[in-house]
Amino acid sequence: MTPSRPYLVRAIYEWLVDNNATPYVLIDATNPLVRVPPQHIKDGKIVLNAAPHAVKDLFIQNEGITFSARFGGVPMIISAPMVAVLAIYARENGQGMFFDSNEEFAETQELEQTPPILTTAPILSVPTASSDVADEQDGERPKPVGRPSLKVVK
Repeated sequence: MTPSRPYLVRAIYEWLVDNNATPYVLIDATNPLVRVPPQHIKDGKIVLNAAPHAVKDLFIQNEGITFSARFGGVPMIISAPMVAVLAIYARENGQGMFFDSNEEFAETQELEQTPPILTTAPILSVPTASSDVADEQDGERPKPVGRPSLKVVK
């Protein structure tokens, strides 16, 4: 059976966005496959703002989570395998879901050994509306596509 964590992360993310909450994602930065700015890591963990206006090209897949964001004005691609996602919760009130770091270990051992290069079709793609993450190559902001939605990929 596939791990439940990616499904729960996607569901909680959509629920938080639908309720105008700011989704924060807690990542275990000690996992060797995690790609985050090291200067923001505290006690081996990092909290990332994953709100639609703060990130670009958010993909939450069974293998992991990736998106691009700016840190101090510098764009960076963030990626983490799903086993490194420890929580997703609302900044405003802390509601969300926290995961046991040892849970699903046996089922995800294979995923930890492969880098989270997520090239399959996205399951959840969130459009951006922020000038902070505007596409600087052509100088125009991408037009919002609509609300995020789950998409079954076979």
